[in-house]
Amino acid sequence: MDKFVKLTGVAAPLPVVNIDTDMIIPKDYLKTIKRTGLGTGLFAEARYNEDGTPNETFVLNKPAYQNAKILVAGDNFGCGSSREHAPWALLDFGIRCVISTSFADIFYNNCFKNGILPVVVSPEDLEKLMDDASRGSNAILTVDLESCEITGPDGGKITFELDEFKRHCMLNGLDDIGLTLEKATAIDTFEKANAASHPWA
Repeated sequence: MDKFVKLTGVAAPLPVVNIDTDMIIPKDYLKTIKRTGLGTGLFAEARYNEDGTPNETFVLNKPAYQNAKILVAGDNFGCGSSREHAPWALLDFGIRCVISTSFADIFYNNCFKNGILPVVVSPEDLEKLMDDASRGSNAILTVDLESCEITGPDGGKITFELDEFKRHCMLNGLDDIGLTLEKATAIDTFEKANAASHPWA
């Protein structure tokens, strides 16, 4: 998993509450267990017209936001079913950070396991960030995980809080496998000692 230390990029505004995982990645795209290629299905029902052509009114189809790395979204982002394809689709599209006032628990935890930083801010701060994200090509935010600060295009700063264990994992690029491998030496020592004391096992 890639480390997340500091991210600077275009932030796309998505001022919609209760965006569920089916909206993030519709069920038609759940036939694969691969993490790649799902970016094309991200927000598919909103991004594409019925004939498959891009819906030019959807934010991620607008020229200024086609390479967005950050989403500024409404309350209760990621609710609905617990499909891990949702963070996979966001990451495959290029989104590394989602900012909202709240997230569904399962989606929130899945983000950390896949290298996406979900940031919780107050409604007042979200309103400021939504305004920043509405500036088109000037909608550049910097999310600094070391200092837990978000810097807007005008230099204004917003601080956020994050569980220290989750912060450690993101800064060091540690998913569940990475956390286990951190203990590889201790595990190897235990296995050797256990084999020596229980040669019959």
